[in-house]
Amino acid sequence: MKMMTLDQLKDRDIGEIGTPERDKYEFDLRMELLGEMIKSVRKERNLTQEQLGELIGVQKSQISKLERSTKNVTIETILKVFKALKANVKFSVEMNELEFNVA
Repeated sequence: MKMMTLDQLKDRDIGEIGTPERDKYEFDLRMELLGEMIKSVRKERNLTQEQLGELIGVQKSQISKLERSTKNVTIETILKVFKALKANVKFSVEMNELEFNVA
């Protein structure tokens, strides 16, 4: 049996880096991890979903949805959640190489 790295398996089964399928997979994975992070910090702070919801002005069900999937949430809401949790947030923006043609 030939051994493969995780990256090789992802390239084979999902698509290589830069393909739409791989980009979607990577995005979904990041969003899932963000939801898990929110849940983890909330529990560290000994808050229920209801209490966190009250702190930012949403229902418990919204916090539950946010912890399960952050796909349909605004950055503003995510920032409110982390502010309520007294947690720092750092964003990183990566720019793809752009070509500019000057006429």
